[in-house]
Amino acid sequence: MKEEIDFSAFSPTDYRYAVDELRDYLSEEAFVRYKAKVEAAVAKAFEQRGILKAELCDEIVEAASKINAAEVYEEEQRTKHDIRALVNVIRSGVSDEAKPFVHLSATSYDVVNTANALRYKDAVMNVIIPDMVELERTWIDLARREKDTLQIGRTHGQHAEPITFGFALAQYVNRWGSQILNVQETSEKLIGKFSGAVGAYNATSLIFDDPEEFEREVLALLDIKPATVSTQIVPPEPMSDFVHSIISSFSVLANFCDDMRHLQRSEIGEVFERVAKEQVGSSTMPHKRNPISFEGVKSLWKTFMPQAVTMHLDQISEHQRDLTNSASQRYTQELLVVFDYCVRKLRMTSARLVVDRARMRENFMISADNIIAEPLYILLSYYGHPDAHEYVRRKSFQAYEEEKTLREVIEHDDEILAYVQKFTTEQREQVFDAGGYTGIAADKTEKVASYWAEVFTTRKSKTT
Repeated sequence: MKEEIDFSAFSPTDYRYAVDELRDYLSEEAFVRYKAKVEAAVAKAFEQRGILKAELCDEIVEAASKINAAEVYEEEQRTKHDIRALVNVIRSGVSDEAKPFVHLSATSYDVVNTANALRYKDAVMNVIIPDMVELERTWIDLARREKDTLQIGRTHGQHAEPITFGFALAQYVNRWGSQILNVQETSEKLIGKFSGAVGAYNATSLIFDDPEEFEREVLALLDIKPATVSTQIVPPEPMSDFVHSIISSFSVLANFCDDMRHLQRSEIGEVFERVAKEQVGSSTMPHKRNPISFEGVKSLWKTFMPQAVTMHLDQISEHQRDLTNSASQRYTQELLVVFDYCVRKLRMTSARLVVDRARMRENFMISADNIIAEPLYILLSYYGHPDAHEYVRRKSFQAYEEEKTLREVIEHDDEILAYVQKFTTEQREQVFDAGGYTGIAADKTEKVASYWAEVFTTRKSKTT
């Protein structure tokens, strides 16, 4: 059941753009639980080494599993330190004999960095990637459905050569599929650490002859790999690459929204967002049907895209650590939530997208007479005309001046008759029937759609 909205919250992410399924990973409550998981893993690693009795380890693991954000935050009011507050709350739930082993040999960012890597990876693999794949499948279905739908191609905002609407969508199917794999790869490369206050294993070296192996044991319990070398914090590049993959994916969504929003312009009118019966488009113009979903996603992208700059700034930390990246990195989870909200929004909007095929053809016909210029120039050159591009350019200008079609001008010009007679029947049709001059748009659409459908069918079978 959807949680009740807290209208006292500051961030619109909380009361407008929240994704409930991500609360188990990206809420502050979840963050506390993930940090407690790291503390529990440390205890388990001590128990595996025979240093901590099993029953004492069980005490720590149980206490860590029961922890909640409210009690940690209450303790933080006293300690003014978040991790020490976490440790104190866990310690309050175990016996005196177990207390010394809570957080033993750890530093704060052994816990924080590792917990963040874990929860971001879990959020991506369990919620965000499945949502991205669902959007991909929606776009694949739409591209296949419209693979033969004639549309005028546009470059620089001007009519260019004909394509199909499915082919236009296939570009996004391919870009989005690549981004899904990229997000998955970067999330799997997130790393943790258990190397101490300056990364040199100072504390664990007092206890173990093989502190690096102990680090691997702790992190293996959490199914994450350690950094090759770290300071007080993990090297920032894996997290920077991860955030960049999310923002790069977000940019694909923004580009798609721009295209669909412009196609919905009154003077173009080739697609429409399907609106609800009671939906209002304007507070004063009752007739309005606005592309609000596309515009909303573009607006959110503008808000969060600059985090790419922030992440690059966070790559800089003086010597073994400073706190200049502490506050800024607290907003990464908000990026993930809003990104996934937009993925879901576009999946629903794309599934309900209304395509006006008749209007697409009408818009195509506006430039149908001019479109033959390119195939005519190409074939004239192919059959030996010494300056075909300039010839066709001049004839196009003549047609405009005389208010005739380019075909009318060409067919009455003896200068190129000898060349035109060399055209095959199929080539004549492609030149003089502009609607057939779509290259292999439909076939390419099907090829792209089939490739990515197979990629994610195979991926699904491997994970089930």
